[in-house]
Amino acid sequence: MHSDWIEYQPIEKEIAQAETAEKKNCRLEDVLVLFTAVEKADNESVGRKAISEIKGFLEKIKLNRILIYPFAHLSSNLASPNDALKIIKVMEEDAKKLNIETYRAPFGWNKKFSISIKGHPLAEQSKTFGPESGKEEGGKETEELKSLEAEKKVKSTWLILEADGKLTPVDKFSFGKYKNLEKFKNYEIAKSRTVQQIPPHVTLMKKLEIADYEPGSDSGNLRFYPKGRLIKSLLEEFVTRLAVDNGAVEVETPIMYDYTHPAFASYLNRFPARHYVIKSEDKDFFLRFSACFGEFLITKDAQISYKHLPFKMYELTRYSFRREKSGELVGLKRLRAFTMPDMHTLCRNLEDAKKEYSAQFKLCLSCLKEIGFDAEDFETAIRFTEDLWKQNKDFIVSLVKLVKTPVLIEMWNYRYAYFDPKFEFNFVDALDKASALSTVQIDYENAERYGITYTDEDGKKKHPLILHASPSGAIERDIYALLEKAYIDQQNKKVPQLPLWLSPTQVRLIPLSEKFTQATKKIADEIEKENIRVDIDDRSDTVQKKIRDAELEWINYILVVGPKEIKSKKLSVRNRKTGKIKLVKLEKLVKEIKDEIKNKPFKKLSLPKLLSLRPIFVG
Repeated sequence: MHSDWIEYQPIEKEIAQAETAEKKNCRLEDVLVLFTAVEKADNESVGRKAISEIKGFLEKIKLNRILIYPFAHLSSNLASPNDALKIIKVMEEDAKKLNIETYRAPFGWNKKFSISIKGHPLAEQSKTFGPESGKEEGGKETEELKSLEAEKKVKSTWLILEADGKLTPVDKFSFGKYKNLEKFKNYEIAKSRTVQQIPPHVTLMKKLEIADYEPGSDSGNLRFYPKGRLIKSLLEEFVTRLAVDNGAVEVETPIMYDYTHPAFASYLNRFPARHYVIKSEDKDFFLRFSACFGEFLITKDAQISYKHLPFKMYELTRYSFRREKSGELVGLKRLRAFTMPDMHTLCRNLEDAKKEYSAQFKLCLSCLKEIGFDAEDFETAIRFTEDLWKQNKDFIVSLVKLVKTPVLIEMWNYRYAYFDPKFEFNFVDALDKASALSTVQIDYENAERYGITYTDEDGKKKHPLILHASPSGAIERDIYALLEKAYIDQQNKKVPQLPLWLSPTQVRLIPLSEKFTQATKKIADEIEKENIRVDIDDRSDTVQKKIRDAELEWINYILVVGPKEIKSKKLSVRNRKTGKIKLVKLEKLVKEIKDEIKNKPFKKLSLPKLLSLRPIFVG
């Protein structure tokens, strides 16, 4: 990119092999910025070839200044960090030998940057150098390249669909009161997932002792503290219960699979190079990025009749693995190891699949509401081909009527992937970036690919259609969205909080002084019997500091216990949601809490009940 200027600043190391660098802002003017990714097949001669051609390009635009900017996001088939850095250094050395004024951004860092691109026709270029890519021996094009090229060639038309069936191009739609939808539209069309600043939920997940980056791993693998593990496990149990109650059979499948298995090769190429490969003895295995592999193999071996359809199979994958691009990894939003509730439904034909699709659309709406999201907290995207729209317009419009608000449509000129249609409920966060939560898609290919059949009424074996569904999306992403929602609420002068059923401590008891600790313990025991999480702040701080600390922890109910409370058997209760303080009897408080939690899962918090006995995990 021929730039008027670029400013960049290293923020944090992303990999162990990151170079030593200062966290200072750097600015260069009138410079050719070479956003550079080194791939597996590349070698030093590839780097030299790149610089040789760049030299000619510099002469064409009458410039002699370059910035080599390592940019892993250009490829999903990256070389090892050591190999990549070696080749980038060769490029730097060769450029200097050619008397090019050369600068290089540090390798292995998450960097934020701003850039201004010149307006001439040659200002933005894309170049690929290396061994002839996408070819096997004999010149045969690989399946992976075919898949990538198919995705590149697909043409997307972006529209807004309303409940009355009106379809409007995004540039003609009046967003007016639909500001969040407009933000979502902008994010989706830009297709830029790179993170340039730390989102609010990252600060909150540390402050609330939910989760943190693991220095012994990479930024795509997190550690969860006791409070975070509790929240995560409650969500896991809730979504699993929802799937089973919806008729799914629950299974458990391996996390690694033989790379050479005949069913996997073409399916993996629908997600080229997004998987981890590990070696065991003389075989290559890959780590799953969904439950599809194991569930499909179970289904292939099962004897299924048309009478069993629709047939649903479910697994909560702890964990699924995707080798996401380093610049896109951030907090709980996008991870390399994540927990995905994954349900697959076999249907006889498209009409049956559409009925089940509508039912699962409603299921996803209900799931997000029960977790703690309001309808205005997410935006809907539905993606499908022109052919599907022409033949199933009423079906698509019926989905929009369920959400009762305009939705973003991505219409493809042809089906490049195995699914059509696909919908997602997307959360738009404080940085105006979006993340998919719930999703359902209709799969036309994998039943045949895996040899999955059912016996129809005529006694013949037939391939079903398969619905892929995740009622909640990744569990970690739900926590991200809840924290971002709380932050947005705070910016709008509302009290930030977690849903009561997910709060690690629902009730905090504060004895007025040490002599009331025993009485406070008895009250705590009564509350705990009702499956309500309660703790006691018995530290030697002032009552006001204890109340302040409880508020900073987002405790839902704060109770001060002193002589008046013990004598009257009425407790002074601070309700975080209402902001009010009132005297209530214990049994009335318990009923109020249980009425709000209803039938949600309950688990104890695995921390001492007394705060004086708890370690501090985040300084």
